[in-house]
Amino acid sequence: MALKVYNYLSRELEPFRPVQRDRVHIYVCGPTVYDHSHLGHAKTYVAMDVIVRYFMYLGYKVRHVRNITDVGHLLDNGEDRIARGVRRERIDPMELVETYMASYLRDMDALNVLRPHILPRAACHIPEIIAWTQALLDQGFAYEVNGNVYFSIEKFPEYGKLSRRVVEDLEAGARVQVREEKRNPADFALWKRADPEHIMRWPSPWGEGYPGWHIECSVMATKYLGTTFDIHGGGLENIFPHNECEIAQAEAHDPDARFANYWLLVGSLTVSGTKMSKSLGNFLTIQEALQLYTPEAIRYFILSGHYRGPVDFSRDALQAAQQGIQRLHNTARKLRQQMKQAPPAGTAILSQVAGLEDYREAFQTCMDDDFNTPQALATLFDFVKEVNRQLDQSDELRMGTLAAMDKIFSDLAGKVLGILPEKLTDPVGGETLDSLVGYLAELRQEARSAKNWSQADAIRSRLTEMGIILEDGADGTHWRIEA
Repeated sequence: MALKVYNYLSRELEPFRPVQRDRVHIYVCGPTVYDHSHLGHAKTYVAMDVIVRYFMYLGYKVRHVRNITDVGHLLDNGEDRIARGVRRERIDPMELVETYMASYLRDMDALNVLRPHILPRAACHIPEIIAWTQALLDQGFAYEVNGNVYFSIEKFPEYGKLSRRVVEDLEAGARVQVREEKRNPADFALWKRADPEHIMRWPSPWGEGYPGWHIECSVMATKYLGTTFDIHGGGLENIFPHNECEIAQAEAHDPDARFANYWLLVGSLTVSGTKMSKSLGNFLTIQEALQLYTPEAIRYFILSGHYRGPVDFSRDALQAAQQGIQRLHNTARKLRQQMKQAPPAGTAILSQVAGLEDYREAFQTCMDDDFNTPQALATLFDFVKEVNRQLDQSDELRMGTLAAMDKIFSDLAGKVLGILPEKLTDPVGGETLDSLVGYLAELRQEARSAKNWSQADAIRSRLTEMGIILEDGADGTHWRIEA
């Protein structure tokens, strides 16, 4: 089947048709870098990472842009997130931004989230933001009051088409906390006047100030992807007001263009049903999580739920994910160990490989259904069972057969899901462990040859207590870490 995606703009499952036949352009709203990232951020960026990876797997030339918000992201109380971090740590704003941008990138690298092709920063695009704001003023979509520039939602009749919010309801809901200078309570800021104590400020035609949050993404997305591009991704919690305002600004600025054709939005990570967030204090940072679980287990946990839905965090769920990853890695490790011992020239036997590609096709069918990773994982573990069956029952698997199995593992678990490293090491020692266990297996074999059964059994029993299982076969003794 052809790839279908759920488009939040239409609220329907639609066939994916790129603007350019062999290319996919994707923009993802990035983080505001004022503190360490938590697992809620991991949920969004791991999910979007798999979407990017799958397009690459399908053969598309992908351009992935994910921004860094380093200015202008206001909290509900009007406070700038960066300013809050500066007060907390008593350092320069750019020092704060550099510190936590580096922290975020380290976290993403640790979770095997591919770096975007372009990583633009809002503070580096102030001239473009000012030019856009002036253009919207000239076109009659915006107005200026006392150094603040607001977008007039009444001038854009389609406002609310993404979030399905009704303008009259927005006006009523905004009346409680609204600047009296706004013409409409639901109008939003394109440019903000900087108060005397506001540190981050730039000169503009309307006085010193800083950009509104929403316009940053509209400017950066269209600069690097064009006025109409394929996919806008990010967290579902930003559908209103952020994503809604992005559309209004962009399509007002370029009336003949459609900002993004498909809106793929990721559900939240929850704790006991409540969204994980710093403001509620119910969060676990990615750095803390990586002290407890492997990166692959965290990815597995996130991918065990559909990207559009919420995934509830619990230690039991992460432990189950860790066990699942261990099963996958044990099988892949066992397969690769057998590849080292197989004759290099052995071609595949048809009866052994005939059904292997069925698992690839089943996996792709799941992913073509709006990136259904829970079902794709289930298919992958059906393949794990089949590989184990053949490894256990076939005395002479040829190199061609083993290589075909490994290619499927590498493509599906590695390149698409990102849960199988290219170089698979053991949890407790890697190549050193391989050498030590191999030496003990040789000592055990010598004891068996000398009919010293008690010593042979003692070696095997001690290894079992350590979680290392020896398996005797016609082609010798192999070992694995107990799942």
